[in-house]
Amino acid sequence: MTAMAVRQKDVSREALSRLPKLDIRELREEWRRLYKTDASPHLSRELLIRAVAYRMQEVALGCLRPEPQRQLRQIAMELKQTGEGAKRFRPQLKPGTRLMREWQGRTYEVVVLDDGFSWQGTRCNSLSAIARKITGTAWSGPLFFGLKQNRSASRRSSQASPREMMEGGHATS
Repeated sequence: MTAMAVRQKDVSREALSRLPKLDIRELREEWRRLYKTDASPHLSRELLIRAVAYRMQEVALGCLRPEPQRQLRQIAMELKQTGEGAKRFRPQLKPGTRLMREWQGRTYEVVVLDDGFSWQGTRCNSLSAIARKITGTAWSGPLFFGLKQNRSASRRSSQASPREMMEGGHATS
């Protein structure tokens, strides 16, 4: 790490550590400086501290990658349209991870890419599209490849042995 990077990291750490000591007026000034607009008068002091800290780190270290940005925009749009955002607890799969599934006596392998999945030399946007091609019916891709349990199975799986649970998981890296 260069001397400048170390100095910037120390300055950022110092700036973050002083935020809880600021009063709400000072936090609103920081917000205005960082976001170039006034903060809503309805924001609590705690939320101001968090938002200002996030923005300070974003400026110092860079912003989110495109995919998390897209996911957040999608959640915000749903929230605006329906009043609630769907909770998505999808495991983050690293590019290069191989997902394997045996279906009707045949083994299928999918490779995770930066921007989708590869199956039989074809790029696909979703696991569900691949599961549909394999089975010929509508399937949840994460469920088909063992990345999540079906709701009724999760209720009764508390008695499953570790071996059964390992055999049920099909993801390999």
